[in-house]
Amino acid sequence: MAWIDVQGQDIYYVEAGQGQPFVFLHGMSSCGEAWWQQFDYFSSRYRVVAFDSVNHGHSSNSPRGEIEPDRTDELEGFLAALGIENPILAGNSMGGATILRWAARHPNAAKALIVSGMGVAAPGDARFRDITPLDHETLFLPIGDSLTQKLREERPLMYERYLRIRSTATRLEYMRHPRKRNPRTIEETQTVHDLIGNVKSPMLVIVGSLDGLVPNAKRLHSLVSHSQYEEIDGAPHNVYWEAADEWNRRVDSFLG
Repeated sequence: MAWIDVQGQDIYYVEAGQGQPFVFLHGMSSCGEAWWQQFDYFSSRYRVVAFDSVNHGHSSNSPRGEIEPDRTDELEGFLAALGIENPILAGNSMGGATILRWAARHPNAAKALIVSGMGVAAPGDARFRDITPLDHETLFLPIGDSLTQKLREERPLMYERYLRIRSTATRLEYMRHPRKRNPRTIEETQTVHDLIGNVKSPMLVIVGSLDGLVPNAKRLHSLVSHSQYEEIDGAPHNVYWEAADEWNRRVDSFLG
């Protein structure tokens, strides 16, 4: 584990292995360590890297009262800081959305793109969820439908682990004092539908069948004609966590 300065923020990251860089981007209120099952699977053949986005995990908080940094700018800065070129990028949810905006800027700069639990909204339908400030009593952040009740009942430790690794002081501070969305993030999210078809890098769109974003994932697949689409039956929004074995297998097959 290590920290590195990216655009004036103290960014925490973990890495393992050697070879082709394989960078993982977490979802909203998650963290880089959530990809531990992918690290276990891929680190013998790739240089796997995952970082905590600003206001998440063990990275620093952006100043209160200022707009939130743009996460695509952050990704560009992180790759440059580590000297990573031609990466494989994998991201779930917010991480997948960051990858799409990055790919729209850099249509042919990735070895491969793996967009998980995310897709593209219909034109004019891109929305950002407002964050209601968190009370001062909550210590473990709720996860909604990111994981299933089945996981909670059959593998309670896996369910509880996810609650623990994401509910860091950095994220709790942000949730109690949400920052305003970055205008560039909003603008690029609204235009990605029109630009994503220009992407030339190989792309895998992978989603759980229970994810409410399945229609958006299918739309992304239709917009990127050379993309591959995979839907994992019975898996939720955090498909990479709850259905890690199947997610890893399908991603491995795609990369092969």
